[in-house]
Amino acid sequence: MFDPEFGRRARNASSSTAREGSPVRPSSAMSIDGSSPSSPTKRRRGGYGDRFIPNRQGVDLHAGFNMVEIPTTPTKTKRRWAGSGPQGEIDAQRIEEANQTFSTLLRSELFGKDIPASSSSMGMGGHGGGAMGALGTSPSNAGFGGAFADPRIGMKTPPRSTGASSVVNGYGNTQPSTPSSRNLFTYMSPRKRNTPDGRSPGYRGVDDPTRDIYSLSPVRFDSQQLLLSPRKQTRQISKVPYKVLDAPDLKDDFYLNLVDWSSENVLGVGLGSSVYLWDATTAKVNKLTDLANGESVTSVSWIGRGTHVAVGSSKGQVYIFDAERQKRLRTMTGHTSRVGALAWNEHILSSGGRDRAIFHRDVRIPEHHIRKLTGHKQEVCGLKWNTEDGQLASGGNDNRLYVWNQLDDTPLHKFTDHVAAVKAIAWNPHQRGILASGGGTADKKIKFWNTITGQMINEVDTGSQVCNLAWSRNTNEIVSTHGFTHHQVIVWKYPSMQQVAQLTGHTSRVLYLAMSPDGQTIVTGAGDETLRFWNVFNKGKPDFRKLSLLDPYTKIR
Repeated sequence: MFDPEFGRRARNASSSTAREGSPVRPSSAMSIDGSSPSSPTKRRRGGYGDRFIPNRQGVDLHAGFNMVEIPTTPTKTKRRWAGSGPQGEIDAQRIEEANQTFSTLLRSELFGKDIPASSSSMGMGGHGGGAMGALGTSPSNAGFGGAFADPRIGMKTPPRSTGASSVVNGYGNTQPSTPSSRNLFTYMSPRKRNTPDGRSPGYRGVDDPTRDIYSLSPVRFDSQQLLLSPRKQTRQISKVPYKVLDAPDLKDDFYLNLVDWSSENVLGVGLGSSVYLWDATTAKVNKLTDLANGESVTSVSWIGRGTHVAVGSSKGQVYIFDAERQKRLRTMTGHTSRVGALAWNEHILSSGGRDRAIFHRDVRIPEHHIRKLTGHKQEVCGLKWNTEDGQLASGGNDNRLYVWNQLDDTPLHKFTDHVAAVKAIAWNPHQRGILASGGGTADKKIKFWNTITGQMINEVDTGSQVCNLAWSRNTNEIVSTHGFTHHQVIVWKYPSMQQVAQLTGHTSRVLYLAMSPDGQTIVTGAGDETLRFWNVFNKGKPDFRKLSLLDPYTKIR
């Protein structure tokens, strides 16, 4: 038995002898231990370094960034952390906007001007305002709109911008190919575009102070512009009414309309058998009338422009008063039961009652009514005129919504989709032919109709009885009041129908709603015998048409 070390030295000696003398084939030479000889191999020592060089080859940052799911609405945990109450919700909105700003800034730092337009960033441009909107609609995002902007397509890896590689199946999977030959030492200036100074877009001179090498900020100049751009101010709607008035004997009846606000900034309220006027300018309260013979007030409605107010009674009478002189001008008959709904269209006064009839009355002539409409099978509890198009919408306890054209006695449209009484009716002042209606306890839905085509546009399940609807005069928003079971007031953004604010405080059904003439304040009345005033909408632009001297309704003294 030979020593292994001796065998190794013997093999090395035999191989060196073969190189010096006659060549010896490796196949014919035998080693001492009977194995075939092999050429010696040089051991290579493994090299180790203390530097880590990241390699991003094959990593698609665009696809990786857009695969991160960014929540578009704040979670309940964030709202609890921000606190409860109005200030807590405002803080939660600010936290959400800060997170969206950070995400947009991170995208800008990673990709520069080549920012992928993901579905979340496109959503930010709708309501974030300022920097969010600018990035959501920038021209640099147009190249990725097909892969990221459409949420129905889903996330796809965008193709790499390599000229020599081929794209497989429209995705970013590329096959290796021989790169084209390029001369690395050839210099070519950028092509001149049709710009005012003849330079390429985005060109920055050596002495341009906006260049990144001169910046003292850790972020680039584009990101600085993003952070310094103006942002939309957070809308703050107070959840507490700024005024609460006691309203004793305010009836808790769904089918009545006892509160209305005039164009002269005077609020009329029917309490029991009396009508009270509250001047919003002076905060003084006056009693307009006190009905006799056991009559009670069932409806109150101001004329569009002026100081005349109509009052409906429980015995079917309709009274017209001059509020400025506090004098009764006329008494109109026709109904055989209580009058729960009144609506004005210039000099035409329409009334609807429990007797299922609607009367058109011209207050300029001595006749008590000029037209009688019959179509509802039960009590008429909602009436609203569209003064622009001359259409009247009527809702009844028979779950029907009718649209009448001018003074015609045949309905133009019959909508039967509600499954409960239709009292809440409102016309959109910003879009022609759009009508909103709300159903009672068994329905709980707000439906939108196009009276030009006669089709339903949209519907929203509110979860509560819809008692009133009113459109904002200043913004494209709608406010609704509710009864069973939450007794809340909700402000909606139209047409998305996202809740802007939810106001609570009433302990009973919010049956009455009116809006101030400037469109900023609403007043709500409920069966808890209180009137609550809320600042909801922003100030609108002045209507210069009302100041025209050609207006026949303008008072000249």
